[in-house]
Order: sequence, then structure tokens, then C-alpha cells
Amino acid sequence: MSFLKRKGVTLSAKSYLIGAMSAMAQGLFASLLVGTILSTIGQLTGLTLLADIGQFASSIKGAAMAMAVGYALQAPPLVLYSLLAVGQASDQLGGAGGPLAVYVISLIACEIGKLISKETKLDILITPLVTIISGCLLALWIAPTIGQVASSSGNLIMWATELQPFLMGALIAIFMGMILTLPISSAAICAALGLTGLAGGAALAGCCAQMIGFATMSYRANGIAGFVAQGLGTSMLQVPNILKKPIIWLPTILTSAVTGPLATMFFKLEMNGPAISSGMGTSGLVGQIGVYTGWISDIAAGHKTAITSLDWIDLVTISFLLPAVLTGILSHICQKWHLYSDKDLQLDL
Repeated sequence: MSFLKRKGVTLSAKSYLIGAMSAMAQGLFASLLVGTILSTIGQLTGLTLLADIGQFASSIKGAAMAMAVGYALQAPPLVLYSLLAVGQASDQLGGAGGPLAVYVISLIACEIGKLISKETKLDILITPLVTIISGCLLALWIAPTIGQVASSSGNLIMWATELQPFLMGALIAIFMGMILTLPISSAAICAALGLTGLAGGAALAGCCAQMIGFATMSYRANGIAGFVAQGLGTSMLQVPNILKKPIIWLPTILTSAVTGPLATMFFKLEMNGPAISSGMGTSGLVGQIGVYTGWISDIAAGHKTAITSLDWIDLVTISFLLPAVLTGILSHICQKWHLYSDKDLQLDL
């Protein structure tokens, strides 16, 4: 144990589940999500340069997440830099479970690298070799399995699509919203399942409920920076807090259960754009742009005559207004019952 302590390997649940997970979420935000926002702005404004920059940022999300994990675990420089390759391999091989694969494999590779760091006279060669080889072997071995486990959640989604609209809307919204918040790629699952139409609308509603919901209910704790990071970025930033106090997830899950059926039965919100947009929520407004492109496609195909003001009202209501209002009310009730406090929602931004 003295050797582990000297090498900075703490075997601490707090360091691994809270510190490393929080850092990984920030790494994802600083790469994929910022890249998505830039790409969206570039596409909307016709600034192809911004869109290209966004693609560059998004393409290295695996490396960014791995480096963030290493930084949180206070990895020595050579270990930290070597984790870039480990993260990229884990993300590519992990499929829908890419973020989770990066987290698990980078954490293990980082600790292995720390054990060997500065133990030989050829440290500049041995440490990167050990870190990269061990990490990439782990990626080849377990990342595909993690991806398959993550993708298996799609079986639940497909089962839900066969139910009547009310239950379908509720269950898909709940499932996809929770998947979005967890270190699993909800967008990849939606793309793989081809989740469009009313089912895609329910998925979008659930994802928006998580993102706008957490952004709203944690506003007093995190201010405008936290609101933007979660509302336009990812609710995954709250995972460490959820692990510490799972009850904070209740308001957004209940909101998903309400907005999902409303999307399918009352608003008739359909995602007829790219299926991947169904799992993006409000991240970079990709979900909303997906709905809009679906409207354009429907008009071109003769299924829709025009985009009306009611269409926009429905989209804004499901994506932003209802998630903010419902989670705000539910969170107030939870805090009044002393289930949690604003401090439990605080992010390290």
C-alpha cells in the first residue's frame, strides 16, 4: 500500500466515481459539445469555417475525455499525454458506449501508467509504451463489449415503440433522457434504431427534459455558466452529483414522463429529420434543427403545406418551456421536503 500511495494510486471511490467522472464530462463538453455548437452555428450562418472547426473539435472527443480523466487523477505528464491514444481507441471501439468505455479504460490505463512512471531510466520510452499498450489492449478487449451493452438498451426502446402512444411517449422519453445523461451515446442509439416520427419526437422531449431541466433546477447553484453548459451542452455534467445523491434525478425523470406523452398525443411532434437528432436534445440546438429539417423535407415531399407559427410554438414548448417550468416546480417541492439542496446540484465549472 505504501508503494501505491507513493505513486498516487489512491483506490478511492470518490476519486474514481466523482472526480474522474466529473472531469470526463467536462472533456466531452470541451470537445464534442462545443464542436457541435460551432458546427450548428456554422451551418445556420453559412460560415463553413466554423462548421469545419466544430468537426475538428468533435472528432477528438475520445482523446479529450481520456486526458480529462488523467488530469483528475493527477497523472504524470508522460502518462497524461499517452492517454490521448487510449481515449481515442476506446471511443472508436466503444460505439454507443464510447464515453463509458473511455472512462473505464482510461482510468485503468492511467493507474497502470502511474505505477510504472519514473521507475526506470528509460522513463520517456517505457511509461508511454506501457500506458498506450495496456490501454489499447483493454480497448480492443472490453470496449466493444461495453458498446454492445450500451446498445442493448435499444431493445427497451424498440419494445416501447410498439406500445400505444401514451405509454410509448412516456417510456421512450424516460429511457432516452436517462441515456442522454449517462455516459452512453443517446445520439448513436437513436441513429442505430432509426428513431424518427412520433418515437423520435418523444426521444427529443425526454432529452430536452433532462438538459433544460437540470439547467433550470441548478441555476441558483451554478449561475448562467452552468445553465448554458447543461442547457446547450450536456446534462452528463450532473452524473457525479447523481451518484452522490440519486434523488436529484427525480424531477427531470418525472418531467420526461409528462413531456413525452404530450409530444406524441397532444403536440404530435415528429422527428422527420436525421434520426441522430432525436438523441441530441438541446445540445447545440441539434434536436430542434433536426425537427426543422424534417419540416422542410415534408414540404418538399408534399406531406406538409407550410411551417406554421403553431409548429414553432409546439417545438419551443416541448423543448424549453415545459421542461423549465415542470422541473422548476418539482425541484421546489423536493427541496421543500428537504430531499436535497442547491448544494447537491453544484458543478465544478
